[in-house]
Amino acid sequence: MNAPVLVDAHHHLWDLAHRPQPWLDDPGVASIRRTFTPDDLRTTATHPIAGRRLHSTVVVQCIAEIAETEDLLALAEREPLIQAVVGWADLTSPAIGDVLDQLQAGPGGGYLRSLRHLVQSETDPDWLQHPDVERGLRATRDRGLRYDVLVRDHQLDQAIRLAERFPDLPQVLNHAGKPDIARGDIAEWERRMRQLAGHPQVVCKVSGLITEADHTRWTTADIRPVWEVLLSAFGPERLMFGSDWPVANLAGGWNRWAATVDELLTGWSESDVDALLAGTATAFYGLASVFTKGDATARRA
Repeated sequence: MNAPVLVDAHHHLWDLAHRPQPWLDDPGVASIRRTFTPDDLRTTATHPIAGRRLHSTVVVQCIAEIAETEDLLALAEREPLIQAVVGWADLTSPAIGDVLDQLQAGPGGGYLRSLRHLVQSETDPDWLQHPDVERGLRATRDRGLRYDVLVRDHQLDQAIRLAERFPDLPQVLNHAGKPDIARGDIAEWERRMRQLAGHPQVVCKVSGLITEADHTRWTTADIRPVWEVLLSAFGPERLMFGSDWPVANLAGGWNRWAATVDELLTGWSESDVDALLAGTATAFYGLASVFTKGDATARRA
């Protein structure tokens, strides 16, 4: 990195007036059932981590629609804060290669760096191993893209098999595999995570942890056991910070999570801090130089 910056490697954006988000109809997420824009993130994300303030981001899909991915790519092209997009495409489609080619050739296509599917919602315990899914993953790999793995803790065996079968596809586990922090039951999660970490092409997002804890009562002490497992299994050079904003608002928000990470980084070396807060995400997603799109604040001054 050219300067000590902070990269948020996992957040979402949506404009409900432009594209509905059906998952927001769940009463449990009523508090975030509104539009969230890059400017909302700018004004919200004010707490520094290790003295660093938010510089750039990776925006991640929410719904299984190509149109949303196209929206995010077009937004990335005009928005200096966003440096990469994790989109969605139907991996099971025989036309997946053509679809990816069209996305990459379209507006903002250069910002497409990874694909994601909500495997956490699939009931088939072998979904990632379906022949048609694996065909889609090969098309993803062959176009220089990465894959964001979204599974719950009981689905981690799928992620392990994916890593075994695709050693040449860069993979990042979202939200640390969603350990059951609220119940404090992480033994099986830890066993699987250490197995997954044995595959060097897999890195991990330190994100989404507060929404797996008790939304109203969690403390840093609840997060620390998971944090220590991740550090031991992956090391700082294979971990990246993500906020999961605005979903994080359900359990305290961007700034409370940032303050927690800041506390957990106490005693870390500068090089390890840089890896988690910027370097791993920059390397994995192939982010441009931190100066390429210009400083987001300066561009808007």
